[in-house]
Amino acid sequence: MKPNTISTKIKLIGILFIILMTSIIITTIYLNDKNKKDALIINIAGKQRMLTQKISKNIFYLYQNSKESYSELDSATVEFIYNLNSLKNGNNLIGIIKAPTDDIAKQISKVEILWNNFYSNINSFKGIIINRTPENETELKSIVKSIYNTNNTLLNEVDNLVSMYTSYTEEKTNYLKYIQYIFGLTILFLMSYSFVQLRAMEENAKKFLELSKKIVQNPEGEHLEPIQIEAEKEIVEATDTINCFINKINSAMTYSANAVEQSKNASIKLEEITDEFDVIINELTNSAEISKHLDKSEDMVIQTQEELINSTKKLQELKNELDKLLNSCKTK
Repeated sequence: MKPNTISTKIKLIGILFIILMTSIIITTIYLNDKNKKDALIINIAGKQRMLTQKISKNIFYLYQNSKESYSELDSATVEFIYNLNSLKNGNNLIGIIKAPTDDIAKQISKVEILWNNFYSNINSFKGIIINRTPENETELKSIVKSIYNTNNTLLNEVDNLVSMYTSYTEEKTNYLKYIQYIFGLTILFLMSYSFVQLRAMEENAKKFLELSKKIVQNPEGEHLEPIQIEAEKEIVEATDTINCFINKINSAMTYSANAVEQSKNASIKLEEITDEFDVIINELTNSAEISKHLDKSEDMVIQTQEELINSTKKLQELKNELDKLLNSCKTK
């Protein structure tokens, strides 16, 4: 498939448009899906921050009111552990992946280490608060203080984790947006290229029609000029076909004109010969035998002259038919 053809150019432009539009659609769908998942991950990471505060608040509340239910504390603790495992290892159930970068994975591990210490203090607090006595009050107070201090550190590291997820999501979103911008610019370039190519094809077609009209408007009796044009393959092939027809017409016109001219010259020569024979016949009137042979010769010459005249007429009719063909083309 040659590149300099109208069909190839149109197919190439169409294929590029389809590829680019498909890429933009796929990128947009992917970006929207990732944004939803990233928003879910950031929401889970942000919720960990709220859960640490909720757990600490429940610890302080139960420390003051040891007879209250532990259900809220247990619920918050279980949810924190579930979310932390989801961030670390991924969770197909809710559609999130594990830590996407090494830095985020390291930060999750840091949070996990702090959480293990924090969780150990929670369990120790629960074990003592159930059997609270004046003897273990000092130990209980020490655990509550440790939970308070650990909570602040854990809260700061969870904040850092949320910030890292947010930065990662923004960078990825910006990267995908840049790809969309590149696709958009490429489409604009392709549109400009398509416009230029279509204008070039249109100009070549107009040039072809103008040269064709000049052939039709060619003065009668003059040879037709072949079309010379640089264009797409289809137009060049059409031009070659017309030029072949033009060359045949020019050849036929040249042949007929030469034949008519030669026939006219032959007729003139025969007339001269006939006149000479008339003179000779007049001089030889005393010889009957010679006169007889000369009469036969004169008849043969006259017959030959008539045949040449008929040939001349036929050739003239051929030339007239060719002229009619040209005239019919001019009227179309």
